Amino acid sequence: MKNLLDLTIEEMKQFAVELGEKPFRGRQIFTWLHRGVRDFREMTDLSLPLRDKLTKGFARGDFRIGGCRVAGVQEDSRDKTRKFLFRVGGADEEREDNGGDFVEAVFMKYRYGNTLCVSSQIGCRMGCRFCAGALGGFVRNLSPGEMLDQVLAAERYLREKGEADEKIINHVVVMGMGEPFDNYDNVAGFLRLLHHEAGKNMSYRNMTVSTSGIIPMIYRFAEDFPQVNLAISLHCLTDEGRSAIMPVNRRYPLDELLEAAHRYTDKTHRRITFEYTLIRGENDTAEDAALIGKKLGGMLCHVNLIPLNRVEETGYDGSTRKRAEEFAAAIESAGIPATVRRELGGKIDGACGQLRRISSCPTGTDSL
Repeated sequence: MKNLLDLTIEEMKQFAVELGEKPFRGRQIFTWLHRGVRDFREMTDLSLPLRDKLTKGFARGDFRIGGCRVAGVQEDSRDKTRKFLFRVGGADEEREDNGGDFVEAVFMKYRYGNTLCVSSQIGCRMGCRFCAGALGGFVRNLSPGEMLDQVLAAERYLREKGEADEKIINHVVVMGMGEPFDNYDNVAGFLRLLHHEAGKNMSYRNMTVSTSGIIPMIYRFAEDFPQVNLAISLHCLTDEGRSAIMPVNRRYPLDELLEAAHRYTDKTHRRITFEYTLIRGENDTAEDAALIGKKLGGMLCHVNLIPLNRVEETGYDGSTRKRAEEFAAAIESAGIPATVRRELGGKIDGACGQLRRISSCPTGTDSL
């Protein structure tokens, strides 16, 4: 079934033509849908016959819209972080018989604006040993419209809760469940939809995509999206250690990855963020910090240190906040900018590495 949120502006114009309408009607429909409107009767600049035609077509199942429905929400009362459980696939998000599977996304408040961390796949096949994303196995890629609908559905929910800012979500990070570069074409489609001036019109500079290190896609990303921020999950600076916790390193070894990072910065002149999860006793020693200084010296980069957020099944524990600050100081003494990530959503299993297909988020709404 055609998902209208998957359509580019040109494809939406063609959809209008197929309905017997002028192409500009497709642009109007595109704009309404990207504002989060789901009732065709509310699309007031469309003719009444067209609104009726669209309403009946949707009712017949000729097409669907988005495919994400909020199945549960948890709020961390300390910082107002919210973790969304979305049911995806099957029918439209407003239908109770939706079927499908689940993904999670996280809404976070910062002084510079509000960010949604979206998922790009149901499950993940990368198999990082400390991450919850792969525990339920890989199911499938999400489409561009399913990723976009995480943004739109979260905004609708937040507006209903009284957060009526026109741009509730003004930053998006593709760092949720899944490996974005394992679903490159659909993620690229999502970024373009999010950026389109007839839709959300979000600046590319307000978007970030994270990868575990799929090198061919890093080169492609530099060509396709030089303004979108790139984050690379690093987590260890030896091949042996990195391969032990990140199987992707066996295919794309560390030195080749760092060469790709150098070429990315040379091409785009944009700083890379290296994500480094601190695992107690595994990668948080003084020797590890010194190796970061040696390997990343001279690169246009920033190291984002993340004390591991505990996932019960992995058996790993995170470094203390004190150790993380010491580690950051050691890196900075080598001339590499580093920060310890502000901890958001840990109370609701909504922090980095904790999102999963088999959710800890109950259906309904909860506040902790």
